[in-house]
Amino acid sequence: MENKLKEPFMPPIDRVDGKLKVTGAAKYSAEYNIPQMAYGVMVGSSIAKGIILSMDTKAAENAPGVLGVITPFNIEKPAGYNIETSGNISATKKGFNVFDDKLIRFSGQPIAIVMADSYERALHAATLIKVNYKKDSFQTNLEKAIPVVKPLEGNAFKDYTRGDVNAWKTAPVKIEAEYNIPIEVHNPMELHAITVHWETPDKVLVYEKTQSLMDTQEKIMELFGLKKENVHIITKFIGGAFGSAFNVWPHAVAALIGAKQINKPLKVVLSRDQMFMNVGYRPQSIQKISIGAQPDGKITGINHEAISMTASYQEFTEGIVNVSRMLYDIPNVFTRYKIYPMDLSLPTWMRGPGETTGAYALECAIDELAHALKMDPLKLRLLNYSDTDLEKQRPYSSKYLKEAFEIGSEKIGWNDRHPEPRSMPEGDWLAGYGMGSGVFIGWRGGAQVGARFTADGKLLLQSAVTDMGPGTATAMTKLAAETFGISPDKIVFEMGDSSLPPGIMQGGSGTTSSLGTTVNNATLSLKKKLFELVKNKAVFHTETIHDVKFEDVVFENGQMMLSSDHTRKMSYSDILESAGLDNIEFIEETKGFNNVDYSTYAYAAHFVKVLVHPATGVIKMEKIVSAVDGGTIVNDKTARSQIIGGVVGGIGMALMEEGVVDNRYGRWVNNNFADYHVPVNADVPHIEALFVNKPDPILNPMGSKGIGEVAMVGFAAAVANAVFHATGKRIRALPITPDKII
Repeated sequence: MENKLKEPFMPPIDRVDGKLKVTGAAKYSAEYNIPQMAYGVMVGSSIAKGIILSMDTKAAENAPGVLGVITPFNIEKPAGYNIETSGNISATKKGFNVFDDKLIRFSGQPIAIVMADSYERALHAATLIKVNYKKDSFQTNLEKAIPVVKPLEGNAFKDYTRGDVNAWKTAPVKIEAEYNIPIEVHNPMELHAITVHWETPDKVLVYEKTQSLMDTQEKIMELFGLKKENVHIITKFIGGAFGSAFNVWPHAVAALIGAKQINKPLKVVLSRDQMFMNVGYRPQSIQKISIGAQPDGKITGINHEAISMTASYQEFTEGIVNVSRMLYDIPNVFTRYKIYPMDLSLPTWMRGPGETTGAYALECAIDELAHALKMDPLKLRLLNYSDTDLEKQRPYSSKYLKEAFEIGSEKIGWNDRHPEPRSMPEGDWLAGYGMGSGVFIGWRGGAQVGARFTADGKLLLQSAVTDMGPGTATAMTKLAAETFGISPDKIVFEMGDSSLPPGIMQGGSGTTSSLGTTVNNATLSLKKKLFELVKNKAVFHTETIHDVKFEDVVFENGQMMLSSDHTRKMSYSDILESAGLDNIEFIEETKGFNNVDYSTYAYAAHFVKVLVHPATGVIKMEKIVSAVDGGTIVNDKTARSQIIGGVVGGIGMALMEEGVVDNRYGRWVNNNFADYHVPVNADVPHIEALFVNKPDPILNPMGSKGIGEVAMVGFAAAVANAVFHATGKRIRALPITPDKII
């Protein structure tokens, strides 16, 4: 049950939750206060690997206000801890349950939770715990691990080959280069927090920072052996996550166990330094690209090999090399991906996972090849433009990257770029222009939406989804207003509660595609229900039309009217009144769309101008243009904000962000905002976010493709390429800091 969205009849709308956020009325997971609330503080391991021999918790337990201390020595294990993992799963894949054993797997691993009647008392008592360890040797240095640690094996690590793996070697023009990306940390403004209230021994209310209500609910059900209806998750607002809030992390499980053990509501908020150790990061990667081309610029072969890391106790993989298989028309491709288990906490998805990492290396290599060919980098990309997906051997559902190149290059003034490095001085500075392509998969999952239309003309839509900032409720409100034909101010989109009809996760650039399809179909169902109520009314009959069909009517401005005669109409409210109904209420469900005939991707063309001071190495972002093929843009205003946010993240990736671990101790060095640098307002110029805005005809009825991830994919490469153009120095290891310039 789908209908194609017509051209928008209304301009972009403001965020429907904007007022709540700017006035402080929006409630986040740490801001719910329940009577008799207790506060928990996590205690982390001070070693990187070993065994806990003993823990002295007496001083902490006797400290003022302390209600309990839970450790591996006194935990009351939930039912799910005793379930054996089925199948032959390697130790690396199993993961671990907090406090389940006395093994230490990484520095900062939670080994205790202290609970007290105030946060300050819990924090003080946590410092009183004394731990005796048996230390073991560990490895937190990826470069040193490669010769001595065995990489993981399995289907995820099989080489990919298309054509001749040695084709690049025989090409007249070729380059080989290695690119390095350090650990990067999500660092959203909102700290990870959870508030737990066990209403009965087998019924729990949880306010949790999560990007997936359904997955969180399911995990808690499994851990504690609970029924679905007895696990209530609420996440009304998220203050940023970027991928860090998909997992039910150890601190959240500890809070659930702790609240149950002391029989009081419990709140746990991680500190900023704990965020570095406990809720994931983008893993370090070392990538080698070998690429060859004919003198005219036609690329004949590419090899892309990537090395990355995971935790010693659980496997994390991402598609780092996948971009090189499909972004360009290259007949001969070889990719290899290996990850090494390290004695660090688990990496996780970070905005544009895999593609952001891989596109940095690929798009820098393309720029290096263009320089070797003495060819314009944009011309080289257009010459090797792929019109079909060579990896999957099928057409694209839509691809308007050429159009993105065109509008982006025109806006940045690419034609005024002098090709030679160091050829464009501006006063004491050197100007440089660079570009990078971005790509991210488009997909559509299943979702349910509850719809309730009342006689006063108002529409309530409900779905158990969360929103970490893109403006999901806003986009769904505008979409419903356009497809149902009423004003946005008559629509309420309710979300953030697991008791609502099951929704989709917030992430992977699939929320609008998935949830939007269900909203679109819900409004179509609602229109059909209204039509059935009044199709036999005389008002819709003419001399030539007696048997009115659904396609004979249109729905606009809260009215159903004949397409051929708009004077023959009834308001939605009158339709309900004539049928003797107060409301129409139902649940709309759509299944996921497994697109086997087409490949669907969103694309971006990032163009930047930088100024580099040759004496100090200081880099200033002077101008940024990101042109995006995201299909139909549902709400332009919030869509532009998504692109701007991704670009700001890309500035951080390119110029500032670097997680540093002291490999002597396996311990984070810069786990704070003083030492881990992220862009501030002064680092960010005006960002032009432009859209091709042509519908994708296959993926969903709106014609949209996700844009949240592609906003960042390829951007860091654009900056690196611009720095090379400005200075003639090729910096292949991120971040590009002044010391590397001079």
